[in-house]
Amino acid sequence: MKKLTLVMVFSLIANIHAAIEILDRVAVIVDDGVIMESQIDSGLTNMILRYEEQNIPKPNLDDLKEQVIESLIVEELQLQMANRAGVRISDTELNDSVIRIANNNQMELQEFINYLESNGDSYEELRENVRKQMIIQRVQRGRVGSEINITEKEFQAFLVTDESLLALEPELLVRQILVKKLNQANNVILRIDNGEDFADIAKDISISSNASDGGAMQWRKAVDMPKLFSDALDKKDIGFITDPLESGSGYHILKLVDKKGPFVKYEDQWSSRHILLIPSAIRDEETTEKEINSIRNRITDGESFSELAREHSEDPGSAQQGGELGWLGKGVLADEFEKVMIESTIGDVSPVFQTQFGFHFLEVLDTRNYDMTRDLIEDRAYSILYGRKYEEELENTLRSMRAEAFVEIKDLD
Repeated sequence: MKKLTLVMVFSLIANIHAAIEILDRVAVIVDDGVIMESQIDSGLTNMILRYEEQNIPKPNLDDLKEQVIESLIVEELQLQMANRAGVRISDTELNDSVIRIANNNQMELQEFINYLESNGDSYEELRENVRKQMIIQRVQRGRVGSEINITEKEFQAFLVTDESLLALEPELLVRQILVKKLNQANNVILRIDNGEDFADIAKDISISSNASDGGAMQWRKAVDMPKLFSDALDKKDIGFITDPLESGSGYHILKLVDKKGPFVKYEDQWSSRHILLIPSAIRDEETTEKEINSIRNRITDGESFSELAREHSEDPGSAQQGGELGWLGKGVLADEFEKVMIESTIGDVSPVFQTQFGFHFLEVLDTRNYDMTRDLIEDRAYSILYGRKYEEELENTLRSMRAEAFVEIKDLD
């Protein structure tokens, strides 16, 4: 009886193993790796769900399955490349990414985990999928990013396309004064230089149809203006007034009153210079502080800031420029440095203060409210161009990888 029971048990175990083997089989061999049938089934299920959620007609099942298999082949090739290159994603990086996903869904992490599990999804499986995608993105950036080159000619050509002008350029609010003769136009400029209000002059002398409104034109993008106007206002700051512009109607004087749009931004900036001394093993903090105070006293007694900066400052980035840091906004420098800079009066040498870099003193040379619009537009334009080239290069790279790989698709039917 015991022997019979053991035989039955072993038979049952064998049947279970056979069932497990049938449940998941190698479906595709890809170079040194494999794709399992369960991966294809899972990918197919997810793709069908996406079609249904978006309420769009889906291709027939065979075509969908072929798409899933090709996608998994390309994914496997990239993961193999990552493994050969030693690409790794740390748990900290992975955790940060998962938390961002949760936050993007307006959930805390634990709430997100509970949501997944309540819908029958596995949190660990999601983590693994996120890890794979992060690895693949890192491989793609390394392989593709280095191949992308945007020439200055390409960039400048894109900036003047209708796509760029319509999508990126701000709307402008402009006032104009129109007069018949050049001497009248020159007189308008003289009145403006003497402090008269532009709108009042427009009401007084302009022959344009909007004279009664102080010459105010409607909000419009530069691309929608006469080329004479758009060229004169190109890359100009608010408050800019043109010289007289001649057209068939007479002479126009324009004033740029305001800008609006997603890339319009103004930033307070400071131009400053400083001297830095860094404590070391042979010069402790007390000695360093005394030495930099001595240098500061020499400047307040009349010696040249720039010459002493070149001679004594231990900031390698600014010493040879006489300590000058150029124009900088908030959030760039150490907090202690920024606080002293913002609170300083132009032309005054600050007291000595300490940051994590060492002991400094500074002088603010000037301040301005800088129009960041053009910088932001060009940054966005570059991102658009880079993104397009990246996608093109990535497509070519993946196609090449697929063509060179050994792939065997098993017939499991």
